[in-house]
Amino acid sequence: MENNAKSKLLFVINPVSGGNEKKVWETGIWEYFKNSEQDIHMVHLSGKDDADRVRQQIAVIQPDKVIAVGGDGTIKLVAEHLIGTDIPLGILPAGSANGMARDLALPSTVKEALDVVINGLVKKIDLIRINEKEVSIHLSDLGLNALMVRYYSLGRMRGKWGYAKALIRVLWQRQLIKTQLRLNGENLFREAFMIVLANARSYGTGVIINHIGSLTDGKFEVVILKEASLWELLKMMITNKPFDPQKIEVLQTEEVSISIRKKAFFQIDGEYRGKVTAVKARILPSALSILFPPA
Repeated sequence: MENNAKSKLLFVINPVSGGNEKKVWETGIWEYFKNSEQDIHMVHLSGKDDADRVRQQIAVIQPDKVIAVGGDGTIKLVAEHLIGTDIPLGILPAGSANGMARDLALPSTVKEALDVVINGLVKKIDLIRINEKEVSIHLSDLGLNALMVRYYSLGRMRGKWGYAKALIRVLWQRQLIKTQLRLNGENLFREAFMIVLANARSYGTGVIINHIGSLTDGKFEVVILKEASLWELLKMMITNKPFDPQKIEVLQTEEVSISIRKKAFFQIDGEYRGKVTAVKARILPSALSILFPPA
């Protein structure tokens, strides 16, 4: 570990995300910094008033870096308080779904991930503004995966087994979404099993849903899953193989309006948001500073 200048580091820890392994990460943080001059602070999420608590801690501590210890939902929660600031976001991939960490090529061990926090490169990435209310840092979607996220959130089991149980419930509920999309000056009518608003490339399991995704190109992709075989759904859980390009359509844009004939399940970065009939999204270019692995 290299300790350059003394810094204030605020770790935002989600004890629920990823199961019991979170204790390993917290212990590893204290072990890593035991002989360090870094000023370490921690805040534990509870599921109640988390956004307010994180905002208050950032205001009081005024950290040099804020580190999300959890999955994509935890990263999203922290990122929303750093938009437009120069405070970089670090990530310790301790969640059930670590898609963002995978897209950033972050290491999965405590020590190596903390090395990135200390020595990583600060770069600006894009975000997606959803319905002018919140942001998506990674992947949001309508349809099948959102339904799986809903079942997962209602279950007691965490980790991949929890997702597997949720997937079994989803397998027999494949329903087409009939939708109108307005983007790039065109009105498009599509029927799909899933529509993804993709700022990045892959889900937490490693399956690539958006092969042209980039966090820094000032655009995002609307990915339309036209077919949903049992194998395609299983790939979301147990493989890192990309979706069949013959079964998806990828549209690149800076903004989109989606109207749905019948309410569809919707999730943002692994957080279920209910059933909706419309979604609007637009790019926020270079909105967030984030720590990448050193080149």
